Amino acid sequence: MTLSRHTMAERNLPSKFFLFCFSLFLTNFAAAGTSIDQIIDTAQSFLEQETKNYLSNSDIKARYEVSIGRLDNRLRMAACDQPLSASLENPQQPVGRVTLRIRCEGSAPWSIFVPAQVNLYRDVVVATRPIKRNSIIQTNDISLAERDVGNLKQGYLLSLDSVIGSLTTRALQHDQVISPNQLRQPAAVKRGDQVIISAMSGRVRVRMPGEALSDGAIGEQIRVLNTRSQRVIHARVVAPGQVEVAM
Repeated sequence: MTLSRHTMAERNLPSKFFLFCFSLFLTNFAAAGTSIDQIIDTAQSFLEQETKNYLSNSDIKARYEVSIGRLDNRLRMAACDQPLSASLENPQQPVGRVTLRIRCEGSAPWSIFVPAQVNLYRDVVVATRPIKRNSIIQTNDISLAERDVGNLKQGYLLSLDSVIGSLTTRALQHDQVISPNQLRQPAAVKRGDQVIISAMSGRVRVRMPGEALSDGAIGEQIRVLNTRSQRVIHARVVAPGQVEVAM
């Protein structure tokens, strides 16, 4: 038996109608959901404002760049009948790698974690040449250079004056960022130095001669021999050749 083209077309109508309805459903479903672009835009706007507030409140002068991590294109979130909200999950400051939480607080609530990166660029102290261990930092040894401080886990220094005159505790390479733990104050008093011991009680100040039994930078406590009494005491270095003890 031979079917006419008209009859075959009629039989194919239900399947074509089904495919049409299904594609329409998918289109409406996609349109009704919250798009990845909406989530990323919310995250971007929030994190930029959060970074601006952090810099302003902390009185930090810096250049910054905000980037939002990639999200899976297959991600499907329900449509939200309220504006999306955002919060910083960790860390507390928007520096380096951060995690944001984007929420829908509408009739069909949901939330999603979004990775992001904040690159914070500041002028920090770097070495202008190789510097040996136990060297006194001179003016021409250092300069300021822009670095992403989010990557400086050992810390950094912002002032040239705070570094000049310090003693290096390890060798430094050219263009290396200098961190606080790579420096110490040079000894203001050295072992064997003759020092003046000051002791103060109220308005009464007593001075006596002494001999340093160890090296010490300003602010450090060292052992000192009171050459009058021959007693060994602990005193704080306050200046070259001077130590102080509490009475």
